[in-house]
Amino acid sequence: MKKFSTLAALTAALFVSSGTLSSAQAQTKLIPVKLQLKWFPQAQFAGFFVAQAKGYFKDEGLEVTLLPAGDQPPIQTVVSGAADFGTTWITDLLTSRQQGVPVVHIAQIFQKSGYTLVALKSSNITKVADFKGKRMGVWPSGNEFPAIALLKKNKLSSSLDATASSPDVQAVTYPFDPSLVFPDKVDLVSAMTYNELNQIQGLGFSQDKLKVFKMADLGVNLLEDLMFTTEKVLSEKNFAGSGQSGREVAAKLVRASLKGWNYAGKNKAEAVNIVLPLCGNTCKGSGTRADAKGHQTWQMNEIAKLYNAGPTLKGNAGLLDKATYAANVKLLSDLGILKSAPVAAAVDYGVWEAATGKKAPK
Repeated sequence: MKKFSTLAALTAALFVSSGTLSSAQAQTKLIPVKLQLKWFPQAQFAGFFVAQAKGYFKDEGLEVTLLPAGDQPPIQTVVSGAADFGTTWITDLLTSRQQGVPVVHIAQIFQKSGYTLVALKSSNITKVADFKGKRMGVWPSGNEFPAIALLKKNKLSSSLDATASSPDVQAVTYPFDPSLVFPDKVDLVSAMTYNELNQIQGLGFSQDKLKVFKMADLGVNLLEDLMFTTEKVLSEKNFAGSGQSGREVAAKLVRASLKGWNYAGKNKAEAVNIVLPLCGNTCKGSGTRADAKGHQTWQMNEIAKLYNAGPTLKGNAGLLDKATYAANVKLLSDLGILKSAPVAAAVDYGVWEAATGKKAPK
């Protein structure tokens, strides 16, 4: 993501942490918190931007800076101390934890996977078995795990596996812009329902020309956008000299964030208008012909579907469903992506409980 470093710096400069302080707030110093986003500002993170715009973070006594994607994955940024909290996918978190990185899951924002693989209907790829002998576009830096899981689940090897001498599928790594590879250089391309799928249609391939393989429908519902931090942050007794513990600050951040997400899901058009001034060159999405508002509106509508699923529908937004988590762990373990069961400390339900005043179902 080197080529985005300048854009990231410019975008970061546009972010106002939490607005101008009132005289009353100035007397009670807000606690500075940095939240690292997994990508550049867009409706994918609408709930956080809404929480900022509506003052939900400030209501919790927090001055939150939302950091756009940089030159390293969110987990590295948080572990290095450059950010206090971050957003990432469950596969990134669990594989990092397996390597001894002390990251901790504290809230689950998306309750359903939005990952897809897209082919042209004219390619006659109608089922996963047809992937054999084909070229597949995937993203780097851990974002390829869902595609690997789908292939392994269907007993197909890929060039991503160094032990495969004659891989069934040739993986082509591409930097998040489908126009760079699809459809000339790959037969299938990774695409999120809320982003690249719309970009591909913007390239002139209407929905009726596409075959979309949704991971969640194919038994690979690996959860995506979640909130995490480190054991170090949670164990802090005096976070940023605030007199409050890291756990207290984490609970406040989650509580305000969920309030923002709930509002965004119910007021999608307003959420889009909040995001548009912040997303700059990424508003339209790479390669899409759609206008910025059109793309962000598509994205917000699709994001709402991923948020309003599972526990959210039962009044438990932000909860990591234990059955779904166990299924994710089993899938990753069965496929050899995880070599052992994650330690219990990889997930901390206490933060969610403190944020919501509820008990996590057993």
